[in-house]
Amino acid sequence: MPAPSRSPFDSATHVLVGYSRSVLSDLDRFLPPGSVLVLEEPEVIEKRGVRDRIGAHPSAALLMSAPCQDEAAADRFADAVPRPPRVRAVVPSVEYGAVAAAALAQAWGLPGATLAAARRLRDKVELRRTAGRSGLPQPRWAEVGDADGVRDFAASAPRGCVLKPANRQASVGVRILDGPADAAAAWAHTTTADEAGMRAPGALRPRYLVEERVHGPEVSVEVLVRRGRALFTNITAKSVQDDPLYPVESGHVLPAPLPVPVAAELTEAMDGLIRATGFGSGILHAEWILDAGAHPHLIECAGRPPGDRLTDLVDLVYGGHLVRDLVHVLEEGGPVVDRTGRTADGAAAIRFLDVEPGLVEAVEGVSGVADRPAVRDVRVGAREGDTVRGTTSSWDRPGYVIAIGPDAASATAEAASAAASITVRTRPAPEPATL
Repeated sequence: MPAPSRSPFDSATHVLVGYSRSVLSDLDRFLPPGSVLVLEEPEVIEKRGVRDRIGAHPSAALLMSAPCQDEAAADRFADAVPRPPRVRAVVPSVEYGAVAAAALAQAWGLPGATLAAARRLRDKVELRRTAGRSGLPQPRWAEVGDADGVRDFAASAPRGCVLKPANRQASVGVRILDGPADAAAAWAHTTTADEAGMRAPGALRPRYLVEERVHGPEVSVEVLVRRGRALFTNITAKSVQDDPLYPVESGHVLPAPLPVPVAAELTEAMDGLIRATGFGSGILHAEWILDAGAHPHLIECAGRPPGDRLTDLVDLVYGGHLVRDLVHVLEEGGPVVDRTGRTADGAAAIRFLDVEPGLVEAVEGVSGVADRPAVRDVRVGAREGDTVRGTTSSWDRPGYVIAIGPDAASATAEAASAAASITVRTRPAPEPATL
């Protein structure tokens, strides 16, 4: 008698909470075909065409609709998702699924961030309170509910301030203010900014905070954590676009060329953040600003793999496969991961394209850039006929180049030169018709 066929659900050994093309592509590299159950909000599935996209990933076994973004009811999320009989790990892949992933892992007795830690990381107000109780350095801040609250805070912030949503991602809604006169315009921008297709309507209660600006170099710290202990730490230097209102990242390079004492202070601060949040197992991606170039101040922290292709940059420089190590850390009975002695070999950088807003007429120079010896990847999402907007969040960036070099300065120069060699020609977009 032939053996009974196994359903796609029964074959799933890993659950991915939230659809991410980049994370799922990483899983394709080392997980068997048909081994990943992908959970996503039904509205996001439809808006992003996930059903059509999922077939490009051999590791995907099944796509299932689930209330991944209902953070208020996350402790009951396991009731909506049956446990696959062979499941070994729950992997958070997107910001809006991090709380649900932690809840699912906790309910199933698998390693994860812990639900309490995931909640602290997802809400910037709660993270600020947690950091304050633990004595971690951070900007002066306040939760605000209207433009008047922003105006009052800005009046007491001579160095300027930043208004942001407490539970969004990708710099969506982040706005710099020079003073109280900007409060109404900043509030209007922040409270109306959205991410088409990324969020389920009504899933997240709006919440906002304003904080005093910290002036200095910006860095991020990526840490692989197992049971509250850091197994691997990398520091990335980032650049921000030259815009007085919207501090969107324009590039990254790792490892960051920092003085040894500053790097040591950041590493110690990350250990403190792990303890303060009670984070269990997974990846932390924390953003810091070095006040006066030397003193780390916590800006925010995510409990999931970093975006902007940073995992690729880590792999290029340190070797191995960071997402595979993440999965092993999250697997029940997974192999021991030891990255503690791994050091960087050279540097890697990503540079995002700077394109004049308007209607795209032509895209030129991509093939020549791809042939450069130092270039490892080049992507341009803008196509002829598309409309390119001004960059007010990470989603507005039309493409990028990844390059390597013997050191941070060389890798940064290679990526910047390659990005500058790509031309996206635009002309002013026509004004929308009015009745």
